[in-house]
Amino acid sequence: MNKKILICASIALAIDQITKMIASIYLTINQEVVIIPNFFSLTLCHNEGAAWGILNNASWLIIICTIIAIFIIYHFIYCFKKNNRNNIAFGLLYGGLAGNLIDRIIFNYVRDFFDFYLFGYNYPVFNIADICIVIGVILLIYAVIKGEDLNDNKSHKTKRKTR
Repeated sequence: MNKKILICASIALAIDQITKMIASIYLTINQEVVIIPNFFSLTLCHNEGAAWGILNNASWLIIICTIIAIFIIYHFIYCFKKNNRNNIAFGLLYGGLAGNLIDRIIFNYVRDFFDFYLFGYNYPVFNIADICIVIGVILLIYAVIKGEDLNDNKSHKTKRKTR
């Protein structure tokens, strides 16, 4: 893994953990602080499941899946062209995964606090780590569409012998 990915991941992780700490200090659980009426609030929630509350109370399974995802993503780093966008994408993915993994290991839940109402729908509460993961995935989808998922460096692939 290159230094740019590690720096991006470290920054994302730091911002995630700092904002979660601030939310935990200044908000009480399920307290809603309205920022923009009928659009955006800060609401501290303890998410014991994954996205949209699936796998509720299965932290050990989510921890295992996250660790597996980290190893799979590590493999994919070498399948993408090395450029700043892809480095940022992988850095955001790693930072986001690490941020939520740390919460699950330490607290047995993830601290979420961004609460949006979009078109009359109360979107599930989320955090910086979730934002990083989503942006990272979007950037990688864009890279695949642009054909950047094939690395020019073929040294990591086995070569066929011709006879």
